Amino acid sequence: MDNLMLKSISDKPFSLKKVEFWAATTIYVFAVFFLSTSSHSSNQYLFEEARIPFNYYEDYFFPQLIKYTLLYLAFLLLNFRVAPQLIQKEKLWQNVFLIVITFLAIGLVFGIADTYAQNYLFNRYGNEQETYNVIFRNSYRYTLWLLLMFGFYSVIKSVALYLLSNSEAIQSKYRILTRDALAAFVLWMVGLFLLMIIGAEGEIILSWAVIVPCAILLYCYSFYALIPKSLNRKYPFWAYLLKAALILALAFLPISLLLLLLIQDEEAAFGVSFFNVVFQLLITVPLSWVLFKRQMQGTEELFVLKKELGRSNANLDFLRSQINPHFLFNALNTLYGTALQEDAERTAQGIQMLGDMMRFMLHENHQPKILLSREIEYMRNYIDLQLLRTSASPDIVIQTNIEDVVDDKFIAPMLLIPFVENAFKHGISLKNKSWIRVTLYCEQDKLFFDVYNSNHPKSAQDTEKDKSGIGLINVKQRLALLYPERHELIIRDTTTEYFVHLTLQL
Repeated sequence: MDNLMLKSISDKPFSLKKVEFWAATTIYVFAVFFLSTSSHSSNQYLFEEARIPFNYYEDYFFPQLIKYTLLYLAFLLLNFRVAPQLIQKEKLWQNVFLIVITFLAIGLVFGIADTYAQNYLFNRYGNEQETYNVIFRNSYRYTLWLLLMFGFYSVIKSVALYLLSNSEAIQSKYRILTRDALAAFVLWMVGLFLLMIIGAEGEIILSWAVIVPCAILLYCYSFYALIPKSLNRKYPFWAYLLKAALILALAFLPISLLLLLLIQDEEAAFGVSFFNVVFQLLITVPLSWVLFKRQMQGTEELFVLKKELGRSNANLDFLRSQINPHFLFNALNTLYGTALQEDAERTAQGIQMLGDMMRFMLHENHQPKILLSREIEYMRNYIDLQLLRTSASPDIVIQTNIEDVVDDKFIAPMLLIPFVENAFKHGISLKNKSWIRVTLYCEQDKLFFDVYNSNHPKSAQDTEKDKSGIGLINVKQRLALLYPERHELIIRDTTTEYFVHLTLQL
């Protein structure tokens, strides 16, 4: 894990810090609570064997309270200040100094507290100095072990943070691992570490070490398989509960045997395993069901909101798309009125046809299918608009034989007009004789369309000389996609003429 990744992990504003703080605080409060409510010490018999009077508060309560408090404060200092700055390589020597001071302080305070908590040792050694040496040596050895454990915890926490930061990618690859499960795993790790640090009772540590991982696994498997597969049953919750109970019953004996191998205590092993089954059935199983249902409800609400938002955005985009064309239509209407006032009938006619063509492009061009009559109307407007430009020249002949379509026949928009546009683009020359013939007619459900035009060699200065017709390429692709095996396109291109024949099965 490189320095950049470590720095990004330490800088990430994730709620793990809150989890750590409240986990540490909760464990500290519970430790003090159990210490206050307990009336005996686990090492009281050692005092009795050494025939030394035992005082509960002086030889157990206050030494343990001081230890718990110092460990709690040291954890807050190292975890929330020293470790993050060391990861970021900030104030290196200052933080190393804090670690050394913390080590010396914990070792010293623990040594002093143990002179009371382990007062029975003074009868085991020859003199007081030797006893003090043993007590303080053990206290500093224990403090060193604590620091090593904290370092190990920091490494594991960095890995856990990395997992949580990339939980979406991990879940996309391993669907069974959810972000909640990863967060619970981190919480379990923090709790286990702190329980071991404060020297909690073995049964408490064992229960935490077994029950929480089992709860996490059951939660993940419930979300991934148990609950989804139970939703189609008549009574989904009871079906899910029965499956979970069966899994826990099958896991009871393996968990008991595993614990028995670890602690060599049959009663404790089977007791913790039985308590695990009860806890999962009463807590984890219902909680997983409630959380899954809440997630389903949230997903459904999110889907509805996205759908409504998408519809609103689509309406907004549509309204925005109409602003500029609406303004342009108003401008064309103004020019049309001005042309009529100036008796420029040809100009007014051209403006009117241009407006009709623009309306077609705006409202009908984006539809999958339109009436063939509307496609023909657009093509006629285009030809008439071009006639305004060419009709004054006697060397240009435009002939059309376009049959009216009465029946409701449909066609993909803008399939025919590119051939006509291409004819006017390449077939008209103001210097040479030019001609264009357009023929269209229908027989039943077949459309026959011919465009025949003169062809003129391009001059060397013409920027379009070496460019292929992008519009024709697009039409060919659309015909192949929209009318596969339902069309025939023949194109003949010579030095003097260009011919297109299209047969289309509507």
